[in-house]
Amino acid sequence: MLFLASRSPRRSELLRQLGLRFEVLEVSIEEIRRAGEPAEDYVSRVAREKAGAGLLQVGAVAGAVVLGADTEVVLDGEVFGKPVDAADAAGMLRRLSGRTHRVVSDLWCLTAAGETHRSCRSEVSFRTLTQTDIAAYVATGEPFGKAGGYAIQGRAAAFVRHLAGSYSGVMGLPLFETADLLREAGCWPLDGEAAAR
Repeated sequence: MLFLASRSPRRSELLRQLGLRFEVLEVSIEEIRRAGEPAEDYVSRVAREKAGAGLLQVGAVAGAVVLGADTEVVLDGEVFGKPVDAADAAGMLRRLSGRTHRVVSDLWCLTAAGETHRSCRSEVSFRTLTQTDIAAYVATGEPFGKAGGYAIQGRAAAFVRHLAGSYSGVMGLPLFETADLLREAGCWPLDGEAAAR
């Protein structure tokens, strides 16, 4: 049985796109970057901790496979989390304006027998945003709950001048890497099966 250790509706939507059946686990871990911790290590650690917390919940379920993921926007070595308010969202967008940032996604798949890991790195270039652009976008409410204060699948698509990497990874769950990871974990639909076992 496949479990997703994430309450993100976008991750659930993307995982369903692969034709998989799964259950969502509510996990709560501290998402705080340690002093001196490289951005990539932080994202990987958070994803691993989510999967680990999920496995603790369902460890008694025979054949449980737990998928944990984390996606962050990184610019100049700084990890942009989710904005806490409108001013924070506007500040993030001002810094992303006219520049290229990285989107770092990490996936961990944990079972009673072991663990597997995949990473995805994408580069997103924004056009130059005006103050009006930023204020209007923040007013939609779309930046909230999104790493870096934007949703590439929403109105912020109009900001993206160039994307090198994974569109689904920028959304929060890189599907190529996810499928590869679940295939290795023995959780991929085979022979026309519509759902994970």
